[in-house]
Amino acid sequence: MRLPRCVSAASALVLTAALALTGAGPAQASGPVYVALGDSYASGVGSGRYDDSSGGCYRSSRAYPRLWAKAHTPSGFSFPACSGATTVDVINRQLGALNDATTLVSVTVGGNDAGFVDVMTTCLLTTSSACLNRIDRARDYIANRLPDRLDTVYEAIGARAPAARVVVVGYPRFYRIGTSCIGLTTAKRRAINDAADLLDTVTAKRAADHGFAFADVRGAFTGHELCAGTAWLHSLTIPVHESYHPTASGQSGGYLPVFSAAA
Repeated sequence: MRLPRCVSAASALVLTAALALTGAGPAQASGPVYVALGDSYASGVGSGRYDDSSGGCYRSSRAYPRLWAKAHTPSGFSFPACSGATTVDVINRQLGALNDATTLVSVTVGGNDAGFVDVMTTCLLTTSSACLNRIDRARDYIANRLPDRLDTVYEAIGARAPAARVVVVGYPRFYRIGTSCIGLTTAKRRAINDAADLLDTVTAKRAADHGFAFADVRGAFTGHELCAGTAWLHSLTIPVHESYHPTASGQSGGYLPVFSAAA
């Protein structure tokens, strides 16, 4: 039975008013569905309070993805980021968390592909010449091979989560230059910083070409590098796997606000 047109119109007005008052509606029915991908800088290595069930992935409650999720209470949150992850690991082990319902993705990856651990070990334990040679090899990889690997990751993310906003999160510079600092020479420290800058530059370009946002944390970490007054990064420390990773303050004061602004 068809209702009179005037009754139908009145009912529609009542429903519209009710939705406006309650804030209900399809677009507001739930919060974002967030998936955090990446390596140790995403999982929170160095910030402590690791989830026992994450094993060697060292996922921390102090990592920027968990801090963001706690502040924004998304309707869905997956956190497959894992210490040591390369671009291949992200593709093979982490993308299963993505689907058509995913609305926000963060990803921090590329440092392990470029040999971050070996670079730091070489620079700590060997001569300046050996350190600079190892950094040159890392720079060559970043410039010539990493872009294709990042493209593969970003294409896969876009295919699996076509409706998502994707935020690619970068890495900080490691050292404050021009200060008194025990340990690595100024030449080593400067070369490590330059390599980190190149990694961020290449990553930002690949992200932009895929229509993704890039969250650059270098500004947030300025004044909080190693050899600065209040460092947000560990130097060589125990446990060793936390060395050269952000502290809890680096995650909350450096990574979180930059990611939040981009998300």
